[in-house]
Amino acid sequence: MPTDPHWLSPAELRAWLGLVAVAELLPAQLDSQLQRDAGLTHYEYQVLAMLSEASGRTLRMSALAQRTNATLPRLSHVVKRLESRGLVERTPSPDDRRATDAHLTAAGWDLVVDTAPGHVATARDLVVDALSPEQVTQLEDLMRTLLERLDPEGRLTPPLDEVGPA
Repeated sequence: MPTDPHWLSPAELRAWLGLVAVAELLPAQLDSQLQRDAGLTHYEYQVLAMLSEASGRTLRMSALAQRTNATLPRLSHVVKRLESRGLVERTPSPDDRRATDAHLTAAGWDLVVDTAPGHVATARDLVVDALSPEQVTQLEDLMRTLLERLDPEGRLTPPLDEVGPA
C-alpha cells in the first residue's frame, strides 16, 4: 500500500525550484564563455583542467572519466576531439599496458592557462560576486552537505576543505 508523498512546503519548493533553475542555467552560461574564449565546451575544459592538476599532467582514462563524471565512451569521444586539436595525447599506461593514459600537451597547458582567467571571471560574475561573504560561506556549507549525499566517495570532487586557492 503506497504511502502519501511527503510534499515540499512552499519554502522548500521555492528552494528546490531555484536549485533546479541554477543547475540548468549555469552550465549554459559557462559553455558560452568557454566557447567564445577558447572554442571549448565546459566539459572539455573540465577534462583539460583535471589533467592540468594531475601529477605529470597525466591521468588514466578511467580515473579521468571518474573525475569528470563521464562514461568511458563519452570521455573517449571528447579526448579524441581534444587530441585532434593537439591539446591531449593518449598513450599506453606504463603501469598497465591494457590501460590508456591521457596526457595534457604543452598546447593544452597553454590553453588552460590562457582560458582560466576568463573562466574565473565568469564564475565570479555569475555566482561569487552576487553573494556576500556570509552567503559564500553558507553556499560552501550547503555544497559540502549536498556533496556528502550525492558523492559520498568523493569521486567527482575532492573534499572541499582540501581545495586550496585557485
